Amino acid sequence: MQGADSDQPFKRPRRDGSPRTPPNIPSAAAESSPGPKLHRDHQTWGPEQVCCFLKRSGFSDPGLLERFRGNKITGSILLHLNESDLESLGISTLGDRKKLHNYIQQLKEIHVDAMKVINDPIHGHIELHPLLIRIIDTPQFQRLRYIKQLGGSYYIFPGASHNRFEHSLGVGYLAGCLVRALREKQPELQISERDVLCVQIAGLCHDLGHGPFSHMFDGRFIPLARPDVEWTHEQGSVKMFEHLVNSNGLKAVMEHYGLIPEEDICFIKEQITGPLESPIKDSLWPYKGRPKEKSFLYEIVANKRNGIDVDKWDYFARDCHHLGIQNNFDYQRFIKFARVCEVDDRKRICTRDKEVGNLYDMFHTRTSLHRRAYQHKVGNIIDTMITDAFLKADPYIEIVGAEGKKYHISTAIDDMDAFTKLTDNIFLEILYSSDPKLDAAREILKKIECRNLYKYVGETKPKGTTKIEKENYKRLPEDLAGSKPTDILIETELKAEDFIVDVINMDYGMEDKNPIDHVRFYCKSDLSKAVRITKDQVSELLPERFAEQLIRVYCKKTDEKSLFAAHQYFVHWCLIRNFTKPQGKILLCLNVEFSPGPCPVFPDGRGTRTQTTPRLQSRGRLRHAPATAHHQ
Repeated sequence: MQGADSDQPFKRPRRDGSPRTPPNIPSAAAESSPGPKLHRDHQTWGPEQVCCFLKRSGFSDPGLLERFRGNKITGSILLHLNESDLESLGISTLGDRKKLHNYIQQLKEIHVDAMKVINDPIHGHIELHPLLIRIIDTPQFQRLRYIKQLGGSYYIFPGASHNRFEHSLGVGYLAGCLVRALREKQPELQISERDVLCVQIAGLCHDLGHGPFSHMFDGRFIPLARPDVEWTHEQGSVKMFEHLVNSNGLKAVMEHYGLIPEEDICFIKEQITGPLESPIKDSLWPYKGRPKEKSFLYEIVANKRNGIDVDKWDYFARDCHHLGIQNNFDYQRFIKFARVCEVDDRKRICTRDKEVGNLYDMFHTRTSLHRRAYQHKVGNIIDTMITDAFLKADPYIEIVGAEGKKYHISTAIDDMDAFTKLTDNIFLEILYSSDPKLDAAREILKKIECRNLYKYVGETKPKGTTKIEKENYKRLPEDLAGSKPTDILIETELKAEDFIVDVINMDYGMEDKNPIDHVRFYCKSDLSKAVRITKDQVSELLPERFAEQLIRVYCKKTDEKSLFAAHQYFVHWCLIRNFTKPQGKILLCLNVEFSPGPCPVFPDGRGTRTQTTPRLQSRGRLRHAPATAHHQ
């Protein structure tokens, strides 16, 4: 390809991704040239750098430069100007317009040449900025290749072999799609290329803090291994992002591409985890990275207001693809209709009023994924067994961190050098270890490999709006073990340690709240006015409640007598606790009569039983005979 005014071809970008200046464009980095130094990445130019480029291109009319400044033409806007735009900016002669347009086209070619293209199975060929590539090519980010996106679900769904790595690439890409769509539709928002890059980096790095087997680590293992520590993967992502930047010298690279590390690193971390400090009393704006005029930027990667964000869009599409489940939500349609409107003195991302039904479908898709895959009864027990193995191995596993200090699985979160080395591979390290101290942990993992799992007993849930509070979860196995029925012959005595009681809270993403109540819409007749749409305006078929609690019981003993006893304990427990009739194949065969009782869940707050105990009535051949093991 030839330059417009030269016979010399374009030079390819350097191996580090920075483009070379073609000979027919005035040198953007010439130290002797007047005006501000121009970064090689033209999308990072501000209005003054654009004016400097115009001067070096031979357009030095003060009135023309002032019009470019007044219209706040940045480098990213410059790349999209056509000849008609140039005429409206005051470049009157056809020759001058063609000349400058040729220069702009060459800048655009250089920008495209510097981008890296990745073929993603979900989003197709995606382009990533050189700064994003520098972040991806670090040990801290590459670690995500070795952490399963769906944890133990891979043992249930053979296609669910994807990792946090590809999900993070997808979220970074979608974050760029949404923020650029808003910039193109609404130039008055003054979304700079700095903003775009920071939003993409936040999307790329939002899951850096996940531990082995993803949510199993921060949802099951850490609360049991370190009950005194409140740890979330978002907190881990912020710490790991800091470590990634500092240990790879990326502040200078960020400056090279037009970012201001002091402000922009703070902005990136705030997008992942929310305000970094507790808001000052009476403070109207809790964030420091960007002013409240750009509040909508905090709703792209992790939307704390209503949960509609690009993180969900990617895992909906990616997980459904690998699980073999149909995805009914079209994020591209949402992007087409997304606009920023004023809502309660904040700028919020809104969508068209006609899209409200699609958003309800989106949250229903989320719930369906949880019910069918993320909270699969066998997948959850595999996560629980891996957790048990890690707890038994924790005192004996040593991971070297900073300055040679050694950490365990549970304490690696305190040192990012150690945490970088902690991935799903710890499963195989324990499984193939010959250390006798790891025998107990190794036996549990062998059971997983041989599919000799803890057995599913059944599922129930509290009635009505009654809910088991989190502080009572630990007492449930003991309470269940104390619910032995007295009117049925049971040959085996079960203890609390023989049971696992898994409490699952299913909702639309905001506990018992309707997330659509926190979404604002606009009408075709007025694009700037944000309105609320209530549930009864949409459909009478929508759910009345947006959260429910499920209680699943498993038994660690797998012999027939123990399983029969476990089912009887469970049925009697449900009766005296006034839970719903249990679900489960064997439980249905028991033909138990359930009658309403006055007993609430833990009425005195201490987990004690009430005085009234309903009688367990079991009919059929299973009354005095052991039940066969439930097929997993």
